[in-house]
Amino acid sequence: MDNTIENTDVGLSEELTSKLLTLSEQNNLKEIREILADIPPADAAKAMELFAPDRQLALFRSLSKDTAAEIFTYVDSDLRVHIVESVAQPEVNEKIKQDFQELFDTMPVDDAADLLDELPANLVEALLKNSTPDKRKQLNDILNYPPNSAGSLMTLEYIMLSETMTVEEALKHVRSNGRTKETIYNCYAVSKGRKLAGAVSLREIVLSKEGTLIRDIMATPVIYAHTMDDQEKIAEQFKEYDLLAMPVVDMENRLVGIITIDDVVDVIEAENTEDFEKMAALRPSDDEYLKTSVLTLARNRIVWLMVLMISATFTGAIISHFQKILQEQVILASFIPMLMDTGGNCGAQVSTLVIRGMAVGDIELVDWFKIVWKEIRVGLTVGAALCLANTVRMLIFARGVSPSIIIVVNVALFITVTFAKMIGCLLPMTAKRLKLDPALMASPMISTIVDAFALVTYFMVAHQLIK
Repeated sequence: MDNTIENTDVGLSEELTSKLLTLSEQNNLKEIREILADIPPADAAKAMELFAPDRQLALFRSLSKDTAAEIFTYVDSDLRVHIVESVAQPEVNEKIKQDFQELFDTMPVDDAADLLDELPANLVEALLKNSTPDKRKQLNDILNYPPNSAGSLMTLEYIMLSETMTVEEALKHVRSNGRTKETIYNCYAVSKGRKLAGAVSLREIVLSKEGTLIRDIMATPVIYAHTMDDQEKIAEQFKEYDLLAMPVVDMENRLVGIITIDDVVDVIEAENTEDFEKMAALRPSDDEYLKTSVLTLARNRIVWLMVLMISATFTGAIISHFQKILQEQVILASFIPMLMDTGGNCGAQVSTLVIRGMAVGDIELVDWFKIVWKEIRVGLTVGAALCLANTVRMLIFARGVSPSIIIVVNVALFITVTFAKMIGCLLPMTAKRLKLDPALMASPMISTIVDAFALVTYFMVAHQLIK
């Protein structure tokens, strides 16, 4: 049985990592368990993931419930599923199953809901069936919301105060209920019918006089989300207003939960990853690269590659149409790759900037004319500089080329660069106007369009200037 740690690339010191390796070789579970209980849960989770599967399960079962619950929320999704499936086996004694059920019931509701999303239906049913009625209701409330909505992202473990409470009453409420809540630093005040009325920090409560009413110290208006709001919109609000938490209300403005910054960080990472994948002409995937099968990776890539390959038919047709010019001036063919690559790169540069600018809110659709005008001027400047450099390059490396060929190549290059800059900013903004993802109009798509334009321009200029 292999009980050694397979990798040491974790967020731990070299000294501690070496110690864990030694203890693993000595089969010293007791001391490993003590170390994991003393380090941050995120680091403990990374360390656990590096053990062999059988050692992971044995070590997890030996941890105290509180420590296990903290670490469990950080471990890799595959390991979480493996632990749940192992505990659910018929040969596992009821005490272990009961301990795990208690651990599940003490998990934050949003983390527990994330776990259920990863499990097969039979294990979800078993966990919900054995959960407390209150926990089961909370989980069902979250699971009923669409994926990627505020409702699916929120937690139900928050501090809710009545606006008519005094500071003294509020502090008693926090003390008696705070241990089971995900955060106590941001509290939310409600009026009759649980209508969201304001927000108040624990700092403000502690520093106020005991007889002061919550309504007199709460902040209004409150930045909040509706249960059906998209998670990307929520992430933008967290960034714009520097929030640590945000209340979530239903359609009747009743407080139903809160979203905390740790969940929003995960959303931002997922949204950025999705944008990068789309910009590279990939179908977005939620799975990690090393855990994705070859067939899945191929399926995610082949669709756009097919589209781009078929669209390249236009460039072939253009070359065929101007075949007579190429036969008369064979030298023209040698400059086609340079022209197409330069145009494609120019378009990719500006599209990346515009897509990212729209994603972070620096660029709005109402600014389209300013952006296009700026990029046209950038294109003219860059085009002139590239033409000058290209002239020197052709004189040095393409000796014997006639002045007319140099003029044709540079005129086509100048027009192509300017067009690429303009189309590179227009296409992403047009996509957003049409309610499409601007990332779809990234480098591969723009390069295909610019390539076709560059060839048409090149041959038409050649036709007019070369006699």
